[in-house]
Amino acid sequence: MISVRRLEQATPEERQALIELILTTVNAGASIGFLAPLAPEVAEEYWRGVLASLGPGLVLWVAEQEGRIIGSVQLAPSLRQNGLHRADLMKLMVHPSARGQGVSSRLLREVERFARGAGRTLLVLDSEAGSKAESVYQHHQWQRVGEIPGYAKDTGGVLRSTVVYFKTLVP
Repeated sequence: MISVRRLEQATPEERQALIELILTTVNAGASIGFLAPLAPEVAEEYWRGVLASLGPGLVLWVAEQEGRIIGSVQLAPSLRQNGLHRADLMKLMVHPSARGQGVSSRLLREVERFARGAGRTLLVLDSEAGSKAESVYQHHQWQRVGEIPGYAKDTGGVLRSTVVYFKTLVP
């Protein structure tokens, strides 16, 4: 059974599980802003910053199976006066051993539920062009806006295009 919950503070065990999640995910090829092999101290510093930033401008969810964190996603609601209707989806990651089990779907549904409840009607994200993540977003009716060539390096250091997606939420 997979459960999803919002994480507002992390225990030392949860912090370590998040570090292991990002290390495994990046080192398996997921392009989420890091180069492989990802050093444990870089992963630890990343999560330290995320956990310190949680609040109105950043929300974190984790997916768990049998008490083990197997996925996570973040939502950054805009705090600008002219953008209170939108939020950025960031860093959707699923442990390679848990892929194909609906983890990303559960995380995305929870993000959308939260966003609707917070009055957000527009979600946006970017993802590596041609990645497996694209099919996940398309499956959940995200709309592809376009592609930016040479936007970021993949985990191997090769410049890749990114694609921008949006999803309009009905309250």
